[in-house]
Amino acid sequence: MTRKERWQTLLDLLVERGELEVEPAAEALGVSAATIRRDLDQLAEQQLLVRTRGGAVLHGVSYELPLRYRTSRRAAEKRRISEAVAALITPGEVIGLTGGTTTTEVARALAGRADLATGSPALTVVTNALNIAGELVIRPQFKIVLTGGVARPQSYELTGPLAQEVLGQLTVDTAIVGVDAFDPADGAATRHEDEAAMNRLLCDRARRVIIAADSTKLGVRAFARICATSSVDVLVTDTGLADAGTEPFRAAGVEVVRV
Repeated sequence: MTRKERWQTLLDLLVERGELEVEPAAEALGVSAATIRRDLDQLAEQQLLVRTRGGAVLHGVSYELPLRYRTSRRAAEKRRISEAVAALITPGEVIGLTGGTTTTEVARALAGRADLATGSPALTVVTNALNIAGELVIRPQFKIVLTGGVARPQSYELTGPLAQEVLGQLTVDTAIVGVDAFDPADGAATRHEDEAAMNRLLCDRARRVIIAADSTKLGVRAFARICATSSVDVLVTDTGLADAGTEPFRAAGVEVVRV
């Protein structure tokens, strides 16, 4: 297990349990207690946790793993989902991309499409995600429109009145939305109301809405609603969603693609 993988696992365990002790963590990861102590010290230096005498506790009242530590979760599923989403996009479209690990993979999949290697522009990409804009801006065939706003360090997303003002003046063909939860009855949602407001506005400004989400996010609820299930045109997910699980989404008019 690499250091990055250890850190990911430690942070996941910390979020799940609320606190960690060195000896149980070392046993769970199959490494020495000294290694765990060094890992916890380094994570504390990055203000991702608070060290205690015997281990660590969460940093602050609420907690969310920064994007860079969430990218390895269900990586294979996210790659398949992103490629399937990218295949639904037609050259010349104006697309909107929210922030998140899966939508970041969608951006990379779009950048890898040979038929989008040329054009003026091949795609226009509207996004409030700094990392997505940074990856795509070096590709001259893509026109990148980045909203203003206040940056959230956890997700690299721009939110707030400035971001909403810019986005409210634009129209997109397809919105590609990452979510924390998508339930047939309660709709699509995320943990933070400022992100939900941006994602909701993007959906309102789009002719077609695609939700890209792995199956662990389906059938669950989150704090801040983005949109109703009936507002979503396509859900792209992995095969972890059982046949029976697709029916409530399809009954609401959502096309379900499992890859």
